[in-house]
Amino acid sequence: MAKKYEFSEIGLLPALGDNVAIATKVVEVEAEIHYNDQTFSISHTILEGHRFAVDSIPIGQHLLSWGLPFGTAIEQINPGDYVSNKKMLESLSIRNLDSELPDNPNFSNDIPRYELDPANFQPGTQVSIYDTDHLFEGYKRSGNRGVGTRNFIGILSTTSKTASFAKIIEERLLGVADDLDQVDGIVSITHTEGGEANTPNNLNLLLQTLAGFMVHPNIGACIAIDYENETVTNKMLHDYLVKNNYPIRDVLHQFFSIKSGFDQSLDQAEDIVKSWLEPVNKMNRTSQPLSNLKIALQCGGSDAFSGVSGNPLAAYVAKEVIRHGGSANLAETDELIGAESYILQNVSSIQVARKFLSTVERFQEKASWHGHTAEGNPSGGNNFRGLYNIAIKSIGAAMKRHPDVRLDHVIEYGEPMHDAGYYFMDSPGNDLESIAGQVAAGSNIIFFVTGNGSITNFPFVPTIKIVTTTDRYNLLKKDMDVNAGAYQDGEPMEKLGTSMLNLTVEIASGTPSIGEKAGHSQVSIWRNWQQNDASKTDQILNAPKPEGQPISVSNPKSSNRNFLAIQTQNGPKTDQIGLVLPTSLCSGQIAQLITKQLNQKKLGHNRGISRFVALAHTEGCGASGGSSERLYAQTLIGHLVHPIVGLGVLLEHGCEKTHNDYIKNDLAQLGINSTKYGWASVQLDGGIDAVTQKIEQWFNQSVAELEDLTYSQGSLRDLHIGLMSIGKITSRVASDLADFTQTIIGEGGTIVIPQNASLLESSNYTAEVIGNQNWEPTISYGESQIESGLHIMETPTSHVIETITGLGATGVDMMVAHIVGHPIQSHRMIPLVQFSTDPTTQSTYSSDLDQIDTNLLDLVLEVASRQYRPKLFAKGNTDFQFTRGLLGISL
Repeated sequence: MAKKYEFSEIGLLPALGDNVAIATKVVEVEAEIHYNDQTFSISHTILEGHRFAVDSIPIGQHLLSWGLPFGTAIEQINPGDYVSNKKMLESLSIRNLDSELPDNPNFSNDIPRYELDPANFQPGTQVSIYDTDHLFEGYKRSGNRGVGTRNFIGILSTTSKTASFAKIIEERLLGVADDLDQVDGIVSITHTEGGEANTPNNLNLLLQTLAGFMVHPNIGACIAIDYENETVTNKMLHDYLVKNNYPIRDVLHQFFSIKSGFDQSLDQAEDIVKSWLEPVNKMNRTSQPLSNLKIALQCGGSDAFSGVSGNPLAAYVAKEVIRHGGSANLAETDELIGAESYILQNVSSIQVARKFLSTVERFQEKASWHGHTAEGNPSGGNNFRGLYNIAIKSIGAAMKRHPDVRLDHVIEYGEPMHDAGYYFMDSPGNDLESIAGQVAAGSNIIFFVTGNGSITNFPFVPTIKIVTTTDRYNLLKKDMDVNAGAYQDGEPMEKLGTSMLNLTVEIASGTPSIGEKAGHSQVSIWRNWQQNDASKTDQILNAPKPEGQPISVSNPKSSNRNFLAIQTQNGPKTDQIGLVLPTSLCSGQIAQLITKQLNQKKLGHNRGISRFVALAHTEGCGASGGSSERLYAQTLIGHLVHPIVGLGVLLEHGCEKTHNDYIKNDLAQLGINSTKYGWASVQLDGGIDAVTQKIEQWFNQSVAELEDLTYSQGSLRDLHIGLMSIGKITSRVASDLADFTQTIIGEGGTIVIPQNASLLESSNYTAEVIGNQNWEPTISYGESQIESGLHIMETPTSHVIETITGLGATGVDMMVAHIVGHPIQSHRMIPLVQFSTDPTTQSTYSSDLDQIDTNLLDLVLEVASRQYRPKLFAKGNTDFQFTRGLLGISL
């Protein structure tokens, strides 16, 4: 018998006059709903957060939520019909659902384009300022730096090339500041940018962001680290700071360049940081008015209720801060497309309105150069929780502006906020990239609204996490600060807002947020994009894919050499590891915390598991789909099925594009059994503690089922080598590497060379190895399960870590690189041998380079036998980063 409900039991309307409602719980098919003076039945089981019609919607009529259109009916929609578009149905089709979906979509994403009407424009009014001050305890900085809510010492990597160096300093100094009352900690501030060989397109915003970090009021002292010869250097950063009048002289700081061996440089940088402990500890909190608070307004892992409870609550508190003379910063440009009319209901001037609209248009144009639109923004998690398209997501996101609050300023990514009021800052919808810009602009506290339960944090600015529903809060209460779902349960917004304002004052005054107590954080700056117009888009989209056939090698050589291998069911291997593989950026830090615990317990050592590795990264959400998403998924799966992975768990955040079901679907298409791997979800398994316990239990059980460790003799045919080179290759080195290649290939092994390797420019090498054949890539970036032989891997960019990550996915057991200049970071999972014949490189970095006593093959076999670990790999100078290809862009 069909269940019967009053509408208020199962649905809500964001605004009077809406013709679709949000389901507040799962509503079963054929359920009868009494709404106003009518009763209708539900066409299909409606998932929580999804929408159903409450009025008749003819073909061509708009679907309305918050009184704004988010789509157009393409067939007659009747009361009780499950409203659905094409993307939502596609996204849910790979989910393991218990109910049937509609066969076809009933609305399209078409909505009217917003047009500014200058003739009828009226400037808005801002909320009134309170007569009395509300105070918090903060760090008053000299000059015009503002007031800090924290007092950190920052270790800034100027580019991605020094990121691991900065992280190691942080690890070495862990706990050093614990007994210092006024030092909140020593944190590394690392990112993925500036690692290319050519000048990046995002250079200006990168420098602006780094500059904002260095002078941020939450930074008591900062060391910036480079190699002095990257495409982005400390000198460039210093010059930018001075030219643009950043108050760098008011900050205790130093620009440090690595000019010697890794260990010696670490000691030098560590001494600099230690020398700052005493002066930074003398910086004291004093009572400061709330006019010094600058709020970053963010939402991530959004759901249908973000615009109902969480975003309005953040907006209410931001309004109160503005009434006290402070400021708030709204960002995520593409997540306001479709909500322009709401944002511009109250704006300071027509010039500000025009600047807002031109910023949105510029963002759309940049996306089009890469073959994308803003419709690529909503993630699979967004779709699953009821956000069908960018318009409905944007309308909810726009609720972070209270209706009474006026839009005062429109600024660029990371541009400093000098005045009070409400700001809009240009940024992608990618949460972490957007937050970095807001922090660089001066935000000293972050309001992060989440429907699914995102748990990300920033290293030196506290984050207050606001969850949208009581059920999700109860599931994740150990990882959330505020339950905005109480509003839907009947709590007045004013009461909730007053309580959250008090919490904001407490956290601004030094009380740790939930995220700070958890001890994990992440930075991601607006990533570089590859196209500056649309002239190459079609050519790139239609480029043929490499055919996968190995290159024929001239004069293959024989060598009866062997190595001590670990015997597995799949043959002899160079190592066996346990892998925790995050499916997106937001679960990466949790994966690292988990593997750290597992390594401390030495789990599986007696069964051949040498170590546990987490491959944290910045992808899987907040980026475009299409070819870049396929590159990402291909490379991710390549690491999962890598020969040295003995046991593997995939860890989703829970709201990303490439969630666990997405990866399972890809594995099924490749004919790979997904049940051999573990699967976990930070959000759905109940938060950090719960998912950590689940993964550890899975590994404990899986280790117990492993066969006893045995060894065997491996031959050269069992080796897969990644061969790299950076800088000019001499004829002697070219000849030696040609001999090495001919020997490995001659014995049936595999060598993969990245397309951007300088080795391929050496006529000596190519003449000896392939004769008169043409060099063409044989495999795509990150392609796995390749045929044995010599391969050239496509490399869309010159970013070294992206290249190394792509090589790792092809299944190489180790990498070998000839270096001219400074050494490079290794892959986190796969050893990298680095050697050089360049006199300057040898003399400067001799303590970091791997010495070849007789020939390269001898050293390779030692590494394969686990008798030698390459120096910088052993020291932890490692990194990992997926490419976005030529058409990937932040959304």
